[in-house]
Amino acid sequence: MTTSLNYYYKDSITSFLQKDAERIVGELTLNNRFGHIATELFAWENQITILKEALKAFEGELFFEFSVPRMGERIDCLLIIQNVVFILEFKVGERHFLKANIEQVWDYALDLKNFHEPSHQLLIAPILIATEAKATEIEVISTSHNDQLLKPILTNSTQLSDVLATVLNFFADEATIDAAAYLAGSYSPTPSIVEVAIKLYNNHNVEEIMRSDAAAQNLTDTTNFVSETIDEARENNKKIICFVTGVPGAGKTLVGLKVAAEHLQKESGNTSVFLSGNKPLVDVLQEALVRDKVLQEKQLGHRITKKQARTGVKAFIQMIHHYRDEYLRDQKAPYDHVAIFDEAQRAWTKEQTIKFMKQKKGIPDFAFSEPEFLISCLDRHTDWAVVICLVGGGQEINTGEAGISEWIQAILDTFPHWETRISPNLFDSEYNALEAIKTLQQKCKVTFAENLHLAVSMRSYRAENVSKLVKQLLDLDEESAAATYQLLKDKYPIVLTRKMASAKRWLKEKARGSQRYGVVVSSQAYRLKPLAIDVRTPINHVNWFLNGKDDVRSSYFLEDVATEFQIQGLELDWTCVTWDGDLRYTPNGWTYHSFQGTKWQNINKPERQKYLLNAYRVLLTRAREGMIIVIPEGNMEDITRKPAFYNETFTYLKRIGFEVVE
Repeated sequence: MTTSLNYYYKDSITSFLQKDAERIVGELTLNNRFGHIATELFAWENQITILKEALKAFEGELFFEFSVPRMGERIDCLLIIQNVVFILEFKVGERHFLKANIEQVWDYALDLKNFHEPSHQLLIAPILIATEAKATEIEVISTSHNDQLLKPILTNSTQLSDVLATVLNFFADEATIDAAAYLAGSYSPTPSIVEVAIKLYNNHNVEEIMRSDAAAQNLTDTTNFVSETIDEARENNKKIICFVTGVPGAGKTLVGLKVAAEHLQKESGNTSVFLSGNKPLVDVLQEALVRDKVLQEKQLGHRITKKQARTGVKAFIQMIHHYRDEYLRDQKAPYDHVAIFDEAQRAWTKEQTIKFMKQKKGIPDFAFSEPEFLISCLDRHTDWAVVICLVGGGQEINTGEAGISEWIQAILDTFPHWETRISPNLFDSEYNALEAIKTLQQKCKVTFAENLHLAVSMRSYRAENVSKLVKQLLDLDEESAAATYQLLKDKYPIVLTRKMASAKRWLKEKARGSQRYGVVVSSQAYRLKPLAIDVRTPINHVNWFLNGKDDVRSSYFLEDVATEFQIQGLELDWTCVTWDGDLRYTPNGWTYHSFQGTKWQNINKPERQKYLLNAYRVLLTRAREGMIIVIPEGNMEDITRKPAFYNETFTYLKRIGFEVVE
């Protein structure tokens, strides 16, 4: 993929210094196809004046309004001088170095460093210029990441020349950057699920913010296969159910959102809806879309309320239970011909559904499993329908969650006339559906399609083997886990500590710009209270995921913690996984525990053991950049927190190769 980076103005510094400001502003205005406003012209004029003074002693290349595609924003000015890339963000008339402005220039630099191939090995120096600020000591500071990205340098308009000279004095060498090659370099971002949802909802297109590697191609192939299936069903009056599998973070939710967005505004009667039983995921995505919609309208000079914005959002993403309840009430066929069920393995068993319907809905004669009823809603269409089940392996974490076999049983018992298209990976043991699929093959039309499996995690652009490592770790395949970690440790740090204070310090040191970090724990971690962690205290997951560093309810404050229930399907940049005595390593395998009353009790039921192990699978696969794992030291004087409950787990993880932070 050729880069989609661009700019409004490009010139050599020598040529820039020779041109008058009016000509430069004219070129900037000509290249801004979206038009401009008076404040933008004022800012450009001031930036040009400042740069003409600051760049007199330098040679290189200059770019105004340099695009950062994934972020949908532009860098005020990018300079290439010798072997250094300078990112300049001007705040004209500002007297203070505001935290939000520091994060802004750091985010620009991080985006290029992480996603723009030529920037990976180059020195990048972000500079924030508050034009009216008092002169300060020039601080040029590297970080513990050792990736040649400096901390933002803060300066005013008169000191800018000295800042450039200081950086070059520290870091310049004989190498020079080829500006043309820099511009032509590929740009391969991995957006978060929130970023993707916003982009899809706004313009139904994420290509300019997506990666172009094999993982992204895999995702494109899967999306295309699903879209072709929908077209085939519509054109031939078929009813088809597809099962899409994938490793954690591979993009199953992204596939579903993309399909839903592509059909969101079609008038041909093949509209689709994205459904999830994951309330935190739905709440966070809906709120992110609503906030963005209100902001976009405000920038256009329109005022809409959150309530008005939410109406359209709910047509795109819905809670599966709201959908179910609507079609319990309304016996007609749904408006949508295509229903996408995220985390389909979490649908309820027949027993759980009947119990719920009787106790909560007052329907004593309900006789369906949740999958059976959901398929029946789409089966009401007399012409065609498509059900898409997005399936994660090893992620059932709630009592009554059926796994995928319940969907297959529903097809066998009630809907044998539906065609079934299945990822071959459903045969894997983690999906627990082998026998059900074999029976289905004997009685129904089944097609296996490789394109229905997403094999590579896209959650972490740094390390695509994280989900593999976590599986090996939890499977107690120590040798393989150690080998896998050696492949990814330089790109994706995983460290251990016994101290919560050390973990919080590590997170704050590692996170840069607006990168989000937080503490995640098992919902069974009842004996972390001495560490100021109480899992029984509910959090507002929307505030935790979306609010900023100045909000005590946000993840940034490291006070409230999220469990597997709040974080499944979502992600942070950096996580602290705090490990309690509920899951303990022993040489003979994991032991599983639940805290009841005043003591730990053994969990003996295989189903509950699976839920607990899967909880840790979810927690350990939430970070995009890296994580720290806290294994408490315990306390000999506390019979509920004996060091023996924790020490062997710590030693096991240490043997895998995770560095210990004191």
